[in-house]
Amino acid sequence: MYGIDVPLNPDLQAKLRRLAEQQGRASTALIVEAVERMVNYDEWFLREVDKGLAAAESGQLVDHADVRKMIDERYPS
Repeated sequence: MYGIDVPLNPDLQAKLRRLAEQQGRASTALIVEAVERMVNYDEWFLREVDKGLAAAESGQLVDHADVRKMIDERYPS
């Protein structure tokens, strides 16, 4: 395993220390968890974008009126 030096501003360092103390965990464990979460999300997001682009390229598009209907159903005014 190798280490990476990541500069954190003093305010973020203080927040990280407080959170680690509250959870009874090491600050490095929280940092690793946060990076893993971000990397996993970014990988998922990029896969979904690729799926959407492939669908669009193959003509699998949703009509504007259908999108409007889905939005209106989800977020009624």
